[in-house]
Amino acid sequence: MKFPLPLRLLCGALLLLNARPAAAQKYRTAAGIRSDGNNYGLTIQQVFLPKATFEGLAMLAPRERSATVLAERHFGILGPSLNYYFGAGGHYGRNRDDGDFWGFDGIVGAEYKIAFLPFVIAVDFKPTIEYGSADWNRFPTAFSVRYIFVKKKKTGIFRQLDKL
Repeated sequence: MKFPLPLRLLCGALLLLNARPAAAQKYRTAAGIRSDGNNYGLTIQQVFLPKATFEGLAMLAPRERSATVLAERHFGILGPSLNYYFGAGGHYGRNRDDGDFWGFDGIVGAEYKIAFLPFVIAVDFKPTIEYGSADWNRFPTAFSVRYIFVKKKKTGIFRQLDKL
């Protein structure tokens, strides 16, 4: 029996969310710059659960400004320094030609915590669906460099949640 594509995608997403992550990122708060070649901006990530972050993006382009908030789940690859992640969120912005726009975002990426330095580098793919814009969808890839402001400490509830 062949299942419809939306049902297969939903089942695949549920399996990924239920996967047992390895050790996740080595920081609690990191901020830096992000670019996809046309847009430049700021990125900040804050851990809110042991293997999950909120990421805020403030992006600037010659004719556009936007802000994005994403929730991301991190999974270790070969230890805590190299991670892949995926997530979703939304954005709001203003274009000089079209006015206000908003939409939904997905994100899939990988990040590496540079050994012995307080920096994280990341590359990601962030498709969007937009409303109120001439571009109803976008498929950008971007590169980020973040400075680690707060390192991860294994204390209290986070130590207990990591054991789950």
